[in-house]
Amino acid sequence: MDIQTGQKVRMKKKHPCGADIWEVLRTGADFRLKCTGCGRQIMIRRDVMEKNIKEVLEQE
Repeated sequence: MDIQTGQKVRMKKKHPCGADIWEVLRTGADFRLKCTGCGRQIMIRRDVMEKNIKEVLEQE
């Protein structure tokens, strides 16, 4: 998958705050994502991230 920093992705599962769109802050062996609903940041492994992506949204 070709995901760049600054892009937004829709995940299969929702965050507890109710948002399902995340902004990509860092890429590599793992990703740093920021929830667009509450602003919480998480780190997630690349294989888990690629499995859980529903759609890649256009970069703003």
